[in-house]
Amino acid sequence: MNYTHQSNNSNHFQTDDDLSINVSPGLSFTSEMDMHNRCCSGRFWCIQDICGIICVVLTWLLILYSMFVSFFVILIPAISTHTVFSVFNSVLFLALSSLAFISHIRTMLTDPGAVPRGNATKEMIQRMGLQQGQVIFKCQKCCSIKPERAHHCSVCQRCVRKMDHHCPWVNNCVGENNQKFFVLFTFYIAVLSVHSLVLVILQFISCVHSEWKECSTYSPPATVILLLFLGFEALLFAIFTTIMFGTQMQAIWNDETGIEQLKKEEARWIRKSRWKSFHAVFGLFSIQWFSPFTNPPLDGKKRNAYLYAV
Repeated sequence: MNYTHQSNNSNHFQTDDDLSINVSPGLSFTSEMDMHNRCCSGRFWCIQDICGIICVVLTWLLILYSMFVSFFVILIPAISTHTVFSVFNSVLFLALSSLAFISHIRTMLTDPGAVPRGNATKEMIQRMGLQQGQVIFKCQKCCSIKPERAHHCSVCQRCVRKMDHHCPWVNNCVGENNQKFFVLFTFYIAVLSVHSLVLVILQFISCVHSEWKECSTYSPPATVILLLFLGFEALLFAIFTTIMFGTQMQAIWNDETGIEQLKKEEARWIRKSRWKSFHAVFGLFSIQWFSPFTNPPLDGKKRNAYLYAV
């Protein structure tokens, strides 16, 4: 549904189904926290989807498994004979896995850009200060004023600004507020997977050229099974996350979300330049681009506060 402002002086709005809305001047506005999809007294964004929760737990278990095999089967047994190699790769692996885990947590627990539910009221429409002939859209599913480039997610049950897609592996939508964390998650998992694959290959080479009993604290059959499973996991997720990372970078490069590409939507927004599009997601270029501890820029909140959940 869309609303068209018919007059600047009469505080009158007309909907596309000929339903008139009259707004009285001098209205006050209060802001209360919407606890929908929130937990821990509203501090974190939480989606209660059983499929997403299973995928999240599986993701954590796979990361923990890769750490177990890399440390206890490959790196720690080699510390006496290849100290520098073992220490360097242990530190690198721990850093990559920690950054991947933190990026995953931040993607999952960050509000992706949910539009407040039920804000398509006369008061809010009046507050927007529409120009004559300006059209706004209303989501029929969550009764929200639908900002430009927002889409409704059936899992989150909310409209999400610049929604790219809903990812069960992070149990959340990827949108305006958490796209940076999702990009970092795919990047660090891809690098971690390649690193694990290299360690597995080197370990196999080392064991072939020496006694299998000496290259691991576990029995040869157990060592082979653990390495094979880690190699398969690393190869699979290296391919998967590299593709996901590439599609995200392409979406940012073209200033077009995945759902906009899928629906082949005509661009009604003014496309940013490629560099400004990256700035909108990561901020000005610095080492903080690679940090999951820093938040993405959210300048739009100052301009359109009524479209942002508290």
